[in-house]
Amino acid sequence: MKQFLTVVICLSMAAGVFAAEGKISFDQKGSVSSIISQLNNADNAGIIPLPGNPKAAKEWTVMVFVNAKNNLESYGLKDVNEMEMVGSNDSVNVVAELGRINGYSSAEGDWKGSRRYLVQKDANASAVTSPVVMEILKSDMGSWQYLVEFINWTKANYPARKYALVIWNHGSGWSKDSSFESSRGISYDDETHHHITTPELRMALAAAGGVNILSMDACLMQMIEVAYEVKGVANYVVASEETEPGDGYTYDTMLGPLVKKPVMSEADLARVMVDAYTDHYQSINQGATHSAIKVDALGSLAVRVNAFVDALIAANDLEVAKAAKTGAQSFYYSSNKDMYHFAKLVKDTTADAGVSARAGELMSFLENGVISHNRKFGSRYANAFGLAAYLPYSYSSAYDGLLWAADSKWDDLIKWLK
Repeated sequence: MKQFLTVVICLSMAAGVFAAEGKISFDQKGSVSSIISQLNNADNAGIIPLPGNPKAAKEWTVMVFVNAKNNLESYGLKDVNEMEMVGSNDSVNVVAELGRINGYSSAEGDWKGSRRYLVQKDANASAVTSPVVMEILKSDMGSWQYLVEFINWTKANYPARKYALVIWNHGSGWSKDSSFESSRGISYDDETHHHITTPELRMALAAAGGVNILSMDACLMQMIEVAYEVKGVANYVVASEETEPGDGYTYDTMLGPLVKKPVMSEADLARVMVDAYTDHYQSINQGATHSAIKVDALGSLAVRVNAFVDALIAANDLEVAKAAKTGAQSFYYSSNKDMYHFAKLVKDTTADAGVSARAGELMSFLENGVISHNRKFGSRYANAFGLAAYLPYSYSSAYDGLLWAADSKWDDLIKWLK
């Protein structure tokens, strides 16, 4: 997630290789089937089997992957308690996996490892009382294969017509400079020293059959580079262009409207997620950004981006583009720029009619075709329109590995501008 005392903690990810101890290990190289086999191994006495499958699918299953195996552990416990303020009902499943490690919170019996819960409503705000349907002594919540197993397990045991996945943890969006290239991504597990990279996020969702909504309760994840990677395996992406406070989502105000109206569409639930987050921070006068992106529109966005880039380069409108890059809304990283605002500054200052037209077309499509709902609070985010893009001062070759770099000319723009 998240910002804890200082936003730098969003990036304080340990490096190294983990040699697993105990009976279950995940090395990010094993197959999903081998992971499931480990989970089902009779020697794993710490595994509590699921007590039967429900007979009928519900309207929604909300899966929350709470990787609190880091300095956010106390917030993870708090957020599961927030989920319990609403809980599951006859039409909605709320399923959470909560992971913990040594060194942080000792609350609630100081248990370690991972527990999976079918979240139930209770009146106890200081203890998680939902039934533990599986306990895993050693988990790797930084492994994309482990995420696949969690999603598949949840779908099999708590089926629904629609699925929302929330990945809860630190996030770093796309790499901002070479020193952080090994740390780009989401879901950092400080016990295993693994995390899920942007390409691995796509691999996980594809292997699990996709979701209706991918929501990331993590810093800096609402970037075109991330959203484009999950094209075809998620319909909506809900996330923040900026860092998130440690509190992250308010799960009671996010889940409450869904439980009251379980037949809501994926677009409606995405809107509820954005509003619940932003309403909370606005109520405490803390700056925040959040938006919902329609993923199926991103292929058409690439077409408009390419026309815009072609027009800029053909007109040799370099000084206009450089000034727009400098002036565009930025976030924790100065190389994270709001795409709409960048195009607007170009449109407002260029003397070339073709460049102006292509910039206007890009802006219109972002506003009306891609960004389904955007909220921001605080004067510093006046020009946060809902989707960030990477505009650094030096190009990273690691960027070439993204689908966005392959399908769009944004990488050509970066190289031309530097």
